[in-house]
Amino acid sequence: MSGRAPKKTPRASAGTRTGGLVVAAHGRHYLVAPEDGGAFLQCFPRGKRSEVAVGDRVIYEPTSADQGVIVEIGERRNLLYRSDQYKSKLFAANLDQLLIVLATEPHFSEDLLGRALVAAEANELKPLIVLNKIDVTVALEGARRRLQAYRALGYPVIEASIRMQPDAARELLTEHLRGHATLLLGQSGMGKSTLVNLLIPDADVATREISTALNSGRHTTTFTRLYPLPAADGAVAVIGSAGALIDSPGFQEFGLHHLSEGRLERAFPEFRPLLPNCRFYNCHHLHEPGCAILEAVADGRIRRERHALYAQLVHEASQVVR
Repeated sequence: MSGRAPKKTPRASAGTRTGGLVVAAHGRHYLVAPEDGGAFLQCFPRGKRSEVAVGDRVIYEPTSADQGVIVEIGERRNLLYRSDQYKSKLFAANLDQLLIVLATEPHFSEDLLGRALVAAEANELKPLIVLNKIDVTVALEGARRRLQAYRALGYPVIEASIRMQPDAARELLTEHLRGHATLLLGQSGMGKSTLVNLLIPDADVATREISTALNSGRHTTTFTRLYPLPAADGAVAVIGSAGALIDSPGFQEFGLHHLSEGRLERAFPEFRPLLPNCRFYNCHHLHEPGCAILEAVADGRIRRERHALYAQLVHEASQVVR
């Protein structure tokens, strides 16, 4: 990764256990930055099943000068992933916040936005919504109206024109990202790649080098990777010292099958103050009499669309493979 890997230091001999940070993942291939500041290694998990995620602190055993085997995953603060009844897909571990990129056009999915916010709440991550392409004025007011309900819930929304006003966008985004580990999520066409290229010097070069190191193909971009953010003076920082931006492939679905009903109800901030007021302690907030959530939906304090999302997530979580 150009400008990001410190100069090489003597590699530990095979069999010596060493700590490192997972900075990229593609299938069962992982790129690990050693704690000693050496060059990145391509590592593989021990055993058939992999539970390693970008952002993990791991212990690995070098098997050659540039390869190793991951033998242990360090304790995590959190792990963000999506799932359905059949499979799960890891996003990243040890995060501070979730940056959700939307745009005035093309039309963004409120279902995916809502699911991302639920995932952030369930993992105690700070969510930050970016409305990009505000220079497309014909679609701006409509996008603002759609996001007003989320502003009312307390979710921060920042507006930018990453391509047309890059300097202003960089200053605004850097203010929110510096010092934090941030996962970047967004549908295709929202400007996610443009944002990465704005904030990360030589991001395209770094991506090509990561892809080569992972043996994932010269043109493959469908892998998750961690970029250290530049230091305040613009210099390339040591990984993690100025914060990190973790980019993930664009997605069109966000299943939360793994969240229990209890975690789901608390992941809706408008539900939380009302939960003690339900008649039954085990209320599902779907059809029960005396449900404080349903009463709030009926009188407009909770949007019907938000309750419909909750009901859909509860339904999905109840599905089992037979």
